[in-house]
Amino acid sequence: MKQKHGINQKMSIVQKYALYISLFYSILTIATGSAIAIKSTRYASSSVYQMRLTSESKTRMNRQNSIPFLSSGQRKIDYQQLERKRVIDLSKEDYENLLKIVEAEAGCEDDEGKLLVANVVINRVQDEAFPDTVTGVIYQREQGVTQFSPISNGRFQQVKVSESTIKVVERALCGENHAESALYFAARDYAEPDRMKWFDENLTFLFSHGGHEFYK
Repeated sequence: MKQKHGINQKMSIVQKYALYISLFYSILTIATGSAIAIKSTRYASSSVYQMRLTSESKTRMNRQNSIPFLSSGQRKIDYQQLERKRVIDLSKEDYENLLKIVEAEAGCEDDEGKLLVANVVINRVQDEAFPDTVTGVIYQREQGVTQFSPISNGRFQQVKVSESTIKVVERALCGENHAESALYFAARDYAEPDRMKWFDENLTFLFSHGGHEFYK
């Protein structure tokens, strides 16, 4: 009887150990599963957060890229301003000639000086007393004399148009006019005396800017 009781006691101990081991593996399995679930949740949350950041960044970039700036004052302008109709109709040749005459006459001037020259050319196109195209205005002659000195001295054909001139000419074509009603301009320091005498006797002086004087 004692031997049988001892065997039952040993079996009870083995059963207890088996139960403990089973519980241990159950707890380990639960803990591992929880850790994986937490990691997966964090990864998913991180992915969503990154996607949200990427989406927001793209939105900000699109907004920034959709709002251009004017280089002079960094003023914001909208698409309606960019798409304004040009004040005169002009062909590709007219456009290229306008760029070249502004560069030739005011390449060493600031943006305002370039804008004023472009304004005078456009004013002439719009005035009935002058040809109705940019090319016609630039190449016009009165009694065999050209209206713009770069035409006669060849500089018109030699200039390389700058990015600054392109931007300024576009402003003028879209209606920005600082020259008021000016139809003439001259660089007194370089003009022939007889030509400046004609300006003084026949035209009305308006203002001067840089190396040019403007008249109507």
